[in-house]
Amino acid sequence: MTSSAILSHPMKPIADLPVDADLAKALLSSMAEYGEQLHGRRIWLACSGGRDSLALAALCVQLYRQGKLPFLPQLLHVNHGLQADSDTWATHVAHWAAVQQIPCRILSAQVNGHDEQAARQARYDVMRAQLNQDDVLLLAHHADDQAETVLMRLIQGAGVNGLSGMQPWRIQTQGAQRMALWRPWLTVKRANISNYAQRLKLPYIDDPTNDAGDNVRSGLRLDIMPVLATYNSNVIDNIARSAQLLRDAQLIINAQAAEDLQQIEVASLQLSSAQRVLNIDKLQALPIYRQRQLLHHWLGQDEPLPPAKQLVDDVFMLSQRDDPDHQTALFWQARKQSYTICCYRQQLYRLSSEWSKWLALPLTKQIQPLSNLVVADSDSAAAQPVSVTLRRDNNYIWQVQMMPNALAELLDSDQDDERFEITFAPLGRQQRVQTALASRPQAGKKLYQTLGVPVWLRESLVVVSAVSVQQNKECPLLLVSPFESWILGTSRSLTDTTENIGVLDSAIRSNVMRNSAIRNSLSINNAF
Repeated sequence: MTSSAILSHPMKPIADLPVDADLAKALLSSMAEYGEQLHGRRIWLACSGGRDSLALAALCVQLYRQGKLPFLPQLLHVNHGLQADSDTWATHVAHWAAVQQIPCRILSAQVNGHDEQAARQARYDVMRAQLNQDDVLLLAHHADDQAETVLMRLIQGAGVNGLSGMQPWRIQTQGAQRMALWRPWLTVKRANISNYAQRLKLPYIDDPTNDAGDNVRSGLRLDIMPVLATYNSNVIDNIARSAQLLRDAQLIINAQAAEDLQQIEVASLQLSSAQRVLNIDKLQALPIYRQRQLLHHWLGQDEPLPPAKQLVDDVFMLSQRDDPDHQTALFWQARKQSYTICCYRQQLYRLSSEWSKWLALPLTKQIQPLSNLVVADSDSAAAQPVSVTLRRDNNYIWQVQMMPNALAELLDSDQDDERFEITFAPLGRQQRVQTALASRPQAGKKLYQTLGVPVWLRESLVVVSAVSVQQNKECPLLLVSPFESWILGTSRSLTDTTENIGVLDSAIRSNVMRNSAIRNSLSINNAF
């Protein structure tokens, strides 16, 4: 079976044919620049069978056989099934790889849509599923691709980050999976690759849809770039150089934004990508241009694509309002998930949709008999904490860690014969509690305002109490939330000394983390 799109050159080994010096220099220079990142990683080459990717595969074979390249990448060809000849093309790539003695895997992809973006997404998804953690995907994008990308983003109104174009080395993450994208040919022009492919008589696939003119990129390639070349014959090199300069500028901007973020974020309220919080007073102390850049960086730090300028402008205006307890909220549907951005008490919050759903899960009362948990050994330091799960789903888990020996030491200080249970019960909206610093008990909205608890956390307040089994008497100890805790003043007999407060503080610790069944990284661990 043949295809008219495949150049009719004979299938023959190319290892001993002349190497193109400029193409080899670009690849080897990039390898030297990213040698530390490449060390010990498995490398794959995305090979459509087209001129660019087949030329890069051929060069890798030549340099590897000559001992100039320390690795031979494995080829990955994705069969979308979008063309009548798709199966023939996949067979052709596999045959060529076998002749060159380079490993090759053919993958099938299901495209959800009919445009090039859908096909591109399908390619990356199926290749990502093939790669192991931290593998490297080698791509044959070149200077002409870079110029087209920069122009596309320019007419879309991109900023410095977008106009810096494709990156020669970029870490791409999706969920817990991470891979590196390596583009060593971004300084190489398409014409150089074409000349190399012709000299080697590579039987590459000349896909007719590449120049169909039915999308922005192909339109720029066919209609705009030739016109620009009449004004300056070096337009491709010049745009690539501008992209490099803008990439350097973006690194400087990112460094400044990261430094500002470290000073302005509220560290005690951060929870990975779920909840990110800025101090508005500190934000407003920055010059306006740095405020905008920081908000751009802050909003998009967990997303593969940056936020739109309009969203950044809207969030900036939100942060400038002088009524900090207003109910205005912005919604952002990003690539990975959706977010709500809102203000409370001079703090700017970005809350993920999965976090908001988790906060709506009901809380149930938990009871732990203290007498069954206390270690008999007098050395309480040897005792292990007991974890009590207050709320969990597939994304997050909220646990309170209790040191029974420390609590027993506190509770038994005056009543050696008393036996206690420790209860963890959700705070009722009308339940009145008195914190250690309050003059009287409070309930409902007044309590939330006194404690500064935002609306979305008000269903996540738990009262920790010691209940005397003999006297059936309850003594509230702590009020805890996922991020804060307050010693309750109604337990004044237990907390009227600095020593006892210290014992109580070390006896109960609360933390919220990513559920280890899904992710094994602790996102927040605040001791109370």
